[in-house]
Amino acid sequence: MDLRQLRYFIALNEYRSFVRAADAMGITQPAFSRSIQSLEQEFGCVLVDRAHKELRPTPQGQVVLQHALSLVQGAALLSHEVTHMTKLDAGELRFGSDAVAAVNLVPQALAQFIGAYPKVRSGLQVDNWEKLGRSLSREEIEFFIADVRHFEADPNFQTQALTPRRNVFFCRAGHPLLAKDSLSTNDLFDYPLATPLIAPGSRKLLANLSGRIDFFPSIELEQFPALAAIVQLSNAIGLGAEEAFVEAFAKGELAVLHWRNVPHTLDSLNNRCAIISRTGFRLSPAAKAMIEVLVAVDKQQISVAV
Repeated sequence: MDLRQLRYFIALNEYRSFVRAADAMGITQPAFSRSIQSLEQEFGCVLVDRAHKELRPTPQGQVVLQHALSLVQGAALLSHEVTHMTKLDAGELRFGSDAVAAVNLVPQALAQFIGAYPKVRSGLQVDNWEKLGRSLSREEIEFFIADVRHFEADPNFQTQALTPRRNVFFCRAGHPLLAKDSLSTNDLFDYPLATPLIAPGSRKLLANLSGRIDFFPSIELEQFPALAAIVQLSNAIGLGAEEAFVEAFAKGELAVLHWRNVPHTLDSLNNRCAIISRTGFRLSPAAKAMIEVLVAVDKQQISVAV
C-alpha cells in the first residue's frame, strides 16, 4: 500500500468509473484497475461494489476511504510545510544576543536576513550570557551570540568563534582621573565600576588586579545606553564594548582610560564573541541561514576595520 494507490481509490470514489478515474489520474484503465485490485489484495477484502453501477465503496471501502483522505491530505500538508521551511518562505527564527553583539553585528546581520527572507518571523532576545544559556537549554531560542568562555568546555554546547570585540575602560569628560599624567590600577579601583555581567574568568582577572579574593562590579547592567548615561552623570568608571560608545567618544562626552601598569593580559577582558547552540540539536533552516549571514557580516566588518 502506498499513497499513489490511495489517491487512485479516492479518484475512483469521486468519478465512479474506472475509465474516467484512470483518465483523471493520467494512467491507462488496465493499470488503474490493477492498482485497485492490488489494494484490495493487501487488505484482504473487496473495497468496491462492482455489481453496483455507481461503484460504491463497500463498508470496508468506506473505512479505507476515510483514512485515505486523511493520509493524502496530511502528506500534502507535510510536503507544503517542509517545502516552505526549506525555501524559507515561512517559519520562525528565535535566537539571542548579548549586549556587545547587539551593537552592530546582530542588527546588520538581521537586516540582511529579513531582506533575503521577508516571510520568516524573527524574534531576538538581548540579554547576558547566563540568561541566554538558560533560554537555550529551555529551547526558547535555537542559538545565541555571546562571550564563549563559559560554554566552550561544556560538551552540551557547540560553539563557532567570531571576531573578538574589544572592551575598554572609560569615564565622563572632566573626570578626576583625566587630570592625572599617568594612571595605575590603584586609580581604577578607587571608583565604582559599571559593567555588563562579566564571565568568571574576567572577574578573576579583575580580582587579581584589585588584590581581592573575588570581584563584583558596583553597577551591573546590560543596556549600553544606560551604562553610558550613568558614567556621564557620575564618577563611575565604565567597562564595555568600544563600538557601543564610539559616538560619545567622538563628541568628547566619554573618554577612554589607559592604565600604565595594567598587564597585557587585560586583553582577556575583551568579548570572545561566538555563536553558541546545543550539541545534538538540529537547527531549523532559518537558524542555519541566519548563522551564515552572521558569519559573513562578521567577516565584512573586520575587513572594513582593517
